[in-house]
Amino acid sequence: MKAIVYTKYGPPDVLQLKEAEKPAPTDNEILVKVKAATVTAADIRVRSFTVPLSFWLPARVTLGFRQPKKTTLGMELAGEVESVGKDVKLFKDGDQVFAASQVGFGAYAEYKCLPEDGPISIKPSNITYEEAAAIPIGARTALYYLRKANIQSGQKVLVYGASGSVGTYAVQIAKHLGAKVTGVCSTTNLELVKSLGADQVIDYTTEDFSNKGETYDVIFEAVGKSSFSACMKSLKKNGTYLNVTVPLPGFRMLWTKLTSSKKLILSQNSPENSEALNFLKELVEAGKLIVVIDRSYAFEEIVEAHRYVEKGHKKGNVVITVEHNNKSYK
Repeated sequence: MKAIVYTKYGPPDVLQLKEAEKPAPTDNEILVKVKAATVTAADIRVRSFTVPLSFWLPARVTLGFRQPKKTTLGMELAGEVESVGKDVKLFKDGDQVFAASQVGFGAYAEYKCLPEDGPISIKPSNITYEEAAAIPIGARTALYYLRKANIQSGQKVLVYGASGSVGTYAVQIAKHLGAKVTGVCSTTNLELVKSLGADQVIDYTTEDFSNKGETYDVIFEAVGKSSFSACMKSLKKNGTYLNVTVPLPGFRMLWTKLTSSKKLILSQNSPENSEALNFLKELVEAGKLIVVIDRSYAFEEIVEAHRYVEKGHKKGNVVITVEHNNKSYK
């Protein structure tokens, strides 16, 4: 089979299209013929080993000190079940599925084995493989954090980075939960965020949301580019601050936790099961959640796709289409 591999950390050019051994499912696994995958910000960070200094050592232990332990990236996918292990009960050959492969990576390949009890679900019937592949990380992340905030109908939620993958889903899911949503994004993305249901949009290139005098029950930092002090200024006394990009709190965050009633929830992994994907599938099929795709690349264009995402200006998601044409690569 074809796979995108990398044997050293570095720029997009370290990614190479090569032949790899086709995996075989164990007793509790399914073998998925991958139809589409994505390029996420996390793929970029892992490939280039760009992590916060405070997280450097544990990241090296997890990912590999001198070179990557896992040589094929890709954290979300959609495809068709080709075969199943003898103990698998939830899926059968021919099922169309979408899944997160965040733990072991490996979505940048024509085939991927996944445990049947992991974050995998039947693909929503009303969308393409490309759209389905763009749900398991961004949408699941947004849902996980918004659930942590225990949003009540009528509460005010601000999403900073509302045009990115997590942000576009956060706007829609917060609206579904009954919130009044303000999205913060750049000038070129204002209409996009409005179209997703945001009640108000703020262009961060022309105004600072914290100077508008508004306060929010929840502030969702989806891209790691806002000022923490600005967020605290605009967060209500008993409000909740969500940040998907910071794994460990700095001094100011720790001080805020100790001296205020504001709740801070930082970067953490969502549960590795199918519950969230099943819920998101229902939202998509009910027309309550749409997938924003910025660009689509062929499997062979993975380097260009990584270059584009690395610029940090993608709208929603960037997807990779996997064509199975039996061509040989070295």
